[in-house]
Amino acid sequence: MATIRKRGDSYHVQIRKKGYPTVTKSFLLLADAQKWARSVERDIDKGVFQDTATAENSTLGDILDSYAKKILPSKKSRKTVLSQIRVIKPLLGNYSLSKLSPALLSQFRDQRLESADAQTVRKDLSLLHRVVVTAVKDWGISLPLGNPVALVRLPSQPNGRDRRLETGEEEKLLKALKDTPTVRTIVELALETAMRRGEIAAMKWEHVNLKARTLLIPDTKTGTPRTVPLSTKAIALLSNLPRNIKGVVFDVAPDSITQAFDRACTRAELEGLRFHDLRHEATSRLFEKGLNPMEVATITGHKDLRMLRRYTHLRAEDLARKLG
Repeated sequence: MATIRKRGDSYHVQIRKKGYPTVTKSFLLLADAQKWARSVERDIDKGVFQDTATAENSTLGDILDSYAKKILPSKKSRKTVLSQIRVIKPLLGNYSLSKLSPALLSQFRDQRLESADAQTVRKDLSLLHRVVVTAVKDWGISLPLGNPVALVRLPSQPNGRDRRLETGEEEKLLKALKDTPTVRTIVELALETAMRRGEIAAMKWEHVNLKARTLLIPDTKTGTPRTVPLSTKAIALLSNLPRNIKGVVFDVAPDSITQAFDRACTRAELEGLRFHDLRHEATSRLFEKGLNPMEVATITGHKDLRMLRRYTHLRAEDLARKLG
């Protein structure tokens, strides 16, 4: 069943059996060729053989490139994942899939932790896990020992950010945005609705119903459209805006919002405040108004109620006043 031929300085093994694809591999030593042939024949006889040739001949870099080309174009996270791939490839891209091991990936994890935080490294390993799963399930690449990423211990989950606006900080922030009224309105709306930056930037007038006091968000991070109730202040903010001929509520790119926000924080001398912290603040305020978790999740779009614990940081002093 196995045929071994010497070709130049190597030994070429070819194994044929009815019902199985032809398997070939080359070795420098005859003993290695014979050992591999016996192992493959034994696995074929047991019905457990898996052809690992593609995994041996495909580098992780090749697979990452294929993932970027075939999978990412339809993903909202395309830009972020491409940035991750650019970091991962120089460190692991030259290894074949068959050489990926928990030990190697653990070494990668520790190396990344020297320059990146735990959450970033967790995301890198999560991406690698998805890429390998795609290679196995969708592209038919066999990994007899399974997905090695699944056997790597993840860095400890970092605590969620608990940055909230302190007394007077909201006023300082809005004052610093007086010369950029559009971004000022965006900040105020974020505090009223707990919407994400991208969701606010993508708002269209056709989705705003001032009479019903609702806003439809058809394209969300979770992939599930949601309708956000609008407070009296949110209605007032939107009612005072001019209608854009393009149909968008705010003709501002997400990155421009962040840049303007960061500059305002610098002018207002607000340390450690990010735009996304406004979502934390708004969500916490919803709880402080007395809304229950299901009501808050309906507004914020969280599918897993446990995730709300990362976004709601109720002030102990406020709770103490409620206790009397």
